[in-house]
Amino acid sequence: MEIARTILTVIYFIVALAVVILALLQTKDDGGASATITGSSSNNFYEKNKGKTKEGKLKRWTIILAIIFVVLTVVLGILYMA
Repeated sequence: MEIARTILTVIYFIVALAVVILALLQTKDDGGASATITGSSSNNFYEKNKGKTKEGKLKRWTIILAIIFVVLTVVLGILYMA
């Protein structure tokens, strides 16, 4: 049981570091007040194919790793309680 906790803890720290790095690499999505004034539309080619861009892939991997991070947090919490 101790070996499983150690392995999961190492994976936990690697995932945490990856989530932080991916979050820092992302650009700001919100256009703010200027997008409201200029009337930027989400009905263009870029918005429809956003998932295939670098930003889309970064966002997808950040979400996946964040979910893994939460699951590992719960599992490690259960393992350390026992």
